[in-house]
Amino acid sequence: MVEELKPIKTKHTVVELFSGCGGLALGFENAGLDTKLLVEVEEDCVNTLKMNRPHWNVLHNDIKTIDFSEYRDKIDVVAGGFPCQAFSYAGKGLGLDDTRGTLFFEFARTVKEINPKIALAENVRGLTTHDGGKTLKIMIDVMGNLGYNVTYKVLRAQFHQVPQKRERLFMVCTRKDLSLAPLFPEELPNIPTLGEALRGCPDSDGYKYTGDKLEVMKQVPEGGNWRNLSTKMQKEYMKANYYLGGGRTGIARRLSFDEPSLTIVTSPVMKQTERGHPVEDRPINIRESARIQTFPDSWAFSGSISSVYKQIGNAVPVNLAYHVGKCIIDMLERHKIGNTSI
Repeated sequence: MVEELKPIKTKHTVVELFSGCGGLALGFENAGLDTKLLVEVEEDCVNTLKMNRPHWNVLHNDIKTIDFSEYRDKIDVVAGGFPCQAFSYAGKGLGLDDTRGTLFFEFARTVKEINPKIALAENVRGLTTHDGGKTLKIMIDVMGNLGYNVTYKVLRAQFHQVPQKRERLFMVCTRKDLSLAPLFPEELPNIPTLGEALRGCPDSDGYKYTGDKLEVMKQVPEGGNWRNLSTKMQKEYMKANYYLGGGRTGIARRLSFDEPSLTIVTSPVMKQTERGHPVEDRPINIRESARIQTFPDSWAFSGSISSVYKQIGNAVPVNLAYHVGKCIIDMLERHKIGNTSI
């Protein structure tokens, strides 16, 4: 199993939005941050959070209905990941109100109401090019209008003690009136493999292969995909897609013990992003998915099998969150002057 990173407590406080099943919050806890409030709208995620950390202050509510003004100037960090949505430039002043109706608006509104020292936004790598880069630019402009400098970086999880090739964008927003130099975790030389992550993994529920899918997957070797099938089976399984060209290497894909996992998704049986066990004729199960996201085996999940897969797939890897959290602590404690603007 990949190393579980242990907490060293600090007094630095966090409000977390869109908390999901707790990947970011657990990583922050392990880093030593003190999360005062977690906001989540999905019931299964809320139950997961409360089941594992009964002492956490978890608010099960739609963020649009919440007034955060009671936390103003009392919280060091506002953090969270929100869905990426495009905004129109036409006739826009690119202020906060221009993003109304999106979850980014709610993130920015929360920052405006709380006035934290640091705001941390996490999202998919594709945000850097979404709508030709306009979406990210608007976000940066909005945060600038709220009094924050913005620096962003794509972090590769496999270089931060996560056995997974997962790339996520992190935006670090620092208040312009403070001397906070943005920090991001440095890449580590040792890359954990799937084999290391799954060693001694307890059994758990998960999806199964049946019928034609089972017969297809039996023919795929470790680390392979549909291209390892016979030509006859390729044509039968891929149908018209067989003639389209291109890689489509996620179809009928098995993972490899000798490498980090491919990005964990919300279901291991989606045809374009198959996540088959390296040697057993089944998809990776729930506990294996959680190990790949560096959740400890003690972290339980609430809900149906499909709900749990979705919770895990949407989570920030715990160890990645830990390293980001350590950087946040360093920023708050160092107060070094630096050029943080883009």
